[in-house]
Amino acid sequence: MGQDNGPRVPAQGPGGHGAGPGSGVPRQRAGTAGAATGPAADAPAGAVPEERDTGADNGTGLRFGVLGPVRAWRDGEALATGSPQQRALLAALLLRSGRTATAAELIDALWGEEPPSQALAALRTYASRLRKVLGAEVLVSESGGYALRTTALDLTRARELAAEAEKLRAAGDRTAARARLAEALDLWDGEVLASVPGPYADAQRTRLEEWRLTLLETRVDIDLEIGAHAEAVSELTALTAAHPLRERLRELLMLALYRSGRQAEALAVYADTRRLLADELGVDPTPELSRLQQRILQGDTELARPVEEQAPAAAPVARPAQLPATVADFTGRTAFVRELGARLATAEGSVMAVSALAGIGGVGKTTLAVHVAHEARPHFPDGQLYVDLQGAGARAAAPETVLGSFLRALGTPDSAIPDSLEDRAALYRSTLDGRRVLILLDNARDAAQIRPLLPGTAGCAALVTSRIRMVDLAGAHLVDLDVMSPEEALQLFTRIVGEERVRAEREAALDVVAACGFLPLAIRIAASRLAARRTWTVSVLAAKLADERRRLDELQAGDLAVKATFELGYGQLEPAQARAFRLLGLADGPDISLAAAAAVLDLPLWDTEDLLEALVDTSLLESAAPGRYRYHDLLRLYARACADRDEHPPTEKEAALSRLLDFYLSTAARVYAIERPGDRLVDHLERTEYEGLAFTDRHDAQDWLYAESHCLLACVRQSAASPTTLRRAVDLLWASLDLAESGANSKEYEAVATVLREAAAKTGDVRAEGRAANTLAYVHHYQGRFDQAEQEAAEVTELAGSVDDPLPVCWALNARGAIAHYQARFGDADEHLTRAIAEFRAAEDRAGEAAALCNLSRIRLATGRKEDAIRMAQQGADMYEEMGHALKGANGRYALGLALTDGGRLDAARDQLHGALSVFVDSRQRLWEGMTLFRIAEVEIAAGRYGVAAAGAEKALTVLRGIGGEWRRGNVLTVLGKALHGLGQSGRAQVCWQEALDIYQELDSPEAAEVKALLSPPLVA
Repeated sequence: MGQDNGPRVPAQGPGGHGAGPGSGVPRQRAGTAGAATGPAADAPAGAVPEERDTGADNGTGLRFGVLGPVRAWRDGEALATGSPQQRALLAALLLRSGRTATAAELIDALWGEEPPSQALAALRTYASRLRKVLGAEVLVSESGGYALRTTALDLTRARELAAEAEKLRAAGDRTAARARLAEALDLWDGEVLASVPGPYADAQRTRLEEWRLTLLETRVDIDLEIGAHAEAVSELTALTAAHPLRERLRELLMLALYRSGRQAEALAVYADTRRLLADELGVDPTPELSRLQQRILQGDTELARPVEEQAPAAAPVARPAQLPATVADFTGRTAFVRELGARLATAEGSVMAVSALAGIGGVGKTTLAVHVAHEARPHFPDGQLYVDLQGAGARAAAPETVLGSFLRALGTPDSAIPDSLEDRAALYRSTLDGRRVLILLDNARDAAQIRPLLPGTAGCAALVTSRIRMVDLAGAHLVDLDVMSPEEALQLFTRIVGEERVRAEREAALDVVAACGFLPLAIRIAASRLAARRTWTVSVLAAKLADERRRLDELQAGDLAVKATFELGYGQLEPAQARAFRLLGLADGPDISLAAAAAVLDLPLWDTEDLLEALVDTSLLESAAPGRYRYHDLLRLYARACADRDEHPPTEKEAALSRLLDFYLSTAARVYAIERPGDRLVDHLERTEYEGLAFTDRHDAQDWLYAESHCLLACVRQSAASPTTLRRAVDLLWASLDLAESGANSKEYEAVATVLREAAAKTGDVRAEGRAANTLAYVHHYQGRFDQAEQEAAEVTELAGSVDDPLPVCWALNARGAIAHYQARFGDADEHLTRAIAEFRAAEDRAGEAAALCNLSRIRLATGRKEDAIRMAQQGADMYEEMGHALKGANGRYALGLALTDGGRLDAARDQLHGALSVFVDSRQRLWEGMTLFRIAEVEIAAGRYGVAAAGAEKALTVLRGIGGEWRRGNVLTVLGKALHGLGQSGRAQVCWQEALDIYQELDSPEAAEVKALLSPPLVA
């Protein structure tokens, strides 16, 4: 039996569990409320009062709220609830849940042991006023007291949601349970019963706040169970700062840190907690907290894994069922089905079965494999995985990508999936250990692609299809799949077309399947066409196939057989449809949008859509999503072969791809312009002949850029091969710099930039090479690789300067200044940025000038000239503001925030940085979002708000995960350590500083000296 993950808090509802043994509620150290008085005084300590009814508002249209100010609404319109004492009466009645409260109980609730002499009269006055507002049928008098006849209360809804969450969690549906708890917690709106006087309100306020914290702990506990430990660290850091004596929160923080690979910090949390409890209360940590510390010290592997990955009692094991549907008309292949079925059945014994089917395209490998896999499902009760490896195309699926998908299907959260291929493969094999799972690997390229995807233990099996025979796949059972027999081919044709039509023309049907070379895919295409055309006879189809100029004879010629099979559909297209089929297949992207397709074809959108939908109807194109289309990889190859053969003049192929490049460049330039008004880059880009899309809303522009990112970068890479398109490709990449800066596509962007750089150098195009080097400089800069960024930027100034290309020189100088600042070369930085400002002014590029001014303000700060720094940053920010430059205006605010922070103007700095943060989040700029969170944490440290600072720094670490480079991570860790130290968590602070020091020393960064000083204990006088 696997060990537990530590104590868990059930989603406790009102009237539910108190703080007794085993309840999961941490024992109170201080600040425990006294016993309640007045109504509901008999409720268990620490519990929310019970509620009798839930649901509707009894037709009154009334709703009430107590989880914040006491409020009432009728049909969505707020009602006046009167004076504080009147609201106290309303609250007391609402929390009675429809039960009658006597006048004595209500007086005790409102005034306690010392009521005024006219308390009863005042109570009646308050009740009368409330009755006028709410209605006599809602507030009733009975038995010498009062009652509210309503059930529409936010507390009622919170209880319902908490109860649902507890049931869902018990059933193993943690995601739904978490959603219910989050919905319940969202009902709190500030302080409970805000500004309501009286001892009863005080007691209920304490109870409801305790319940809220318990729900919050439960929700965070579920976060850890589902693997969201890295994200939970930031929230728990803030919560432990706000509630330092609440040990359950400390326990959850230790677990979250441990699962995030931060064992030393987790242990430091325990040390800080023990010291705090001893100093404040003179007690030791709870046994639960101490046991967790011991398990962390021992490196407990069970503790390190989310619940879904543990023993069966923890949660239901994910059982993927990914097999595509088997075809209802599967025909023949009896011997193969029996042979493969027997082979897969051996996986129940002591071996891991692997079978590999090979054959020409269209021979039916996938259809057979899917059918056999469905037949074998009873042998694999723990699930079936499926992937199309796209081995026949130019961009076969990467094994690490497939492993990521498989691990998610097997229940592994994203946060637990490692980065490297080797680590993913190891985790995949470990996850499959002890399970009986069938893996269908379809359309493989070669054995090297397959090996990391094979399970490693008995009980599992892999079924592989490929166009090649995998003789180098050790231990595999190899099957060579040939075409169908004539009997099987006719049977398949009959099942699709219908018995009646074939029986009447049997000889013609035999002619059809013979002309198809008995190749299953060709038979299926031909039969499906006939089935869709009720006016055709079998003889009509046979005659059409016979007239295809020996096209079908080629079906027996290796890979060309697939092309000949597709020729059946291609030959039936109208000329415009055929042209569209040929030309659209030339583009390299994973799919193509309707607007991009219109550019390729040089047609209006509506004409293009008609053509593409016609191709979808003939199964020569797939509709990937509304307005997007894609080819099967083999059909794309066939379309390109058709273009080589049939397109006249041949230059039309190059013209089509040139129009596509123009479309992307023109549209990307407009996205850049709407994001950065006044920026002169768009005036320095290569001119385009084909117009792109126009945008009036910056969010629509952003959406287009990110939706098209893969297709756009594929177009850039494809265009690098031709000297006539190289310059436009480079400019397209430059105009799409957001894809690198946001972190969303940085790796792909960098790879394409490298290709462009090499292509430009090879062709001797110095202008293109300088601009490509400029994009690489910024990629290295964003990733924290400053030496490489400096090298590329230096080459830009030389290359672009030699061909009088001023804008890359400007931006390279700006980049070199920023890099020199990071490397503490302040003299060099000042020189580069001063020159950049002059160059931007000469180019009349005010946006660039503002950027360089903001960067120069950082140098002024670093060299002690604070007022000068504030002035320069303010000047840059004002310039952006004048241009309406939202995104780069946020960079101006960021720079101004830094200057104001160093100048001690913390409120103003906070305002500037929060304003910048909202723009970066809205613009999907993850790098700058993370860096701004880091800078805000610096402000909060200076203001002495260490809890807020720690939470912000933790969030910055999460946002910057995978982007920004190690240097920036070291900066955030340093600030996190300072915040934790300010909270008294010195042990955890030391761990953060040590990690930052390791990073700085590895990078030989000057910041190492500051961190060493932080780690050094102060001298005792």
